[in-house]
Amino acid sequence: MGVRFKGWGIGLPDRIVTNDELSLTLDTSDEWISERTGIRQRYVGGTARSLGVIAGRNAMADAGVEPEDIDFCLLATTSPDRMAPATAVLIANDLGLTCPAMDVNAACSGFMYAVRVAQGLLETGNKRILVIGAEHLSKWVDWTDRNIAVLLADGGGAAILEYDPDVNDVLSFVLGADGSGADLLTCEHEGTFTMDGREVFRRAVRVVVDSSQRALELAGITADDLALIIPHQANIRIIQAVADRLGIGMDRAVIALDRYGNTSSASIPLAFDVARTEGRIKTGDYALLTGFGAGMTWASSVVKWS
Repeated sequence: MGVRFKGWGIGLPDRIVTNDELSLTLDTSDEWISERTGIRQRYVGGTARSLGVIAGRNAMADAGVEPEDIDFCLLATTSPDRMAPATAVLIANDLGLTCPAMDVNAACSGFMYAVRVAQGLLETGNKRILVIGAEHLSKWVDWTDRNIAVLLADGGGAAILEYDPDVNDVLSFVLGADGSGADLLTCEHEGTFTMDGREVFRRAVRVVVDSSQRALELAGITADDLALIIPHQANIRIIQAVADRLGIGMDRAVIALDRYGNTSSASIPLAFDVARTEGRIKTGDYALLTGFGAGMTWASSVVKWS
């Protein structure tokens, strides 16, 4: 059997916060932020629900499907609107869906985790799944902490995955988790995000490279066969380190963090949208989608664009 990506969509808040604006209240500058992270601006506002609805509606329109065509709604988020009910249920209601819905929380790996869950659902009889990554991270940011405030942002991205008996876009998947690193990047109830940036960098590069290499092997291709690498948009230095270790030139890496910042589970679908919008991915191209997140979790997948 096969799984195809049938449509993509994004959702963004109205407000853009530039590095220069942050420098008015933090001991930082546009040069400091952009040099160390690659981020020049970020979107702030909305909620996981509102951004997920926009992204989901746009993905459905792109795929040309109606609410009754969706068999399951999956929301990847680490910043749900409430403890209960699941934000996916609220999004499904707003979109007019009548299917099952649930949240998936694997932090910045969440969207890829949800795609893997969707793949399993399609293999067991479902026909069409809406997968959304949406975050309202700004609610959980200490805006006096320049190590976190310059990174995290809000946004949403979504995809429609569809069963196809003849065509398969998803060639391989490698997922993992290591709870021993849980305190390296964390946010307690009613708290704000904290991070050990140096250790997160070290572990992230290692697990992304390892899982990417395994995903390539499972797909039966090499890094030379890739048209693109579409990584989680956490930090430009992490992306550069990963690309270097995999032997992939940065000209093949999709960079979206300069405009969106780190949107956690929305990061990869937002970056995929950039690749599509800029015409960088074509029929038959191989792409590596890879990310890591709090947990720590990681996910790598090779897709062949149909």
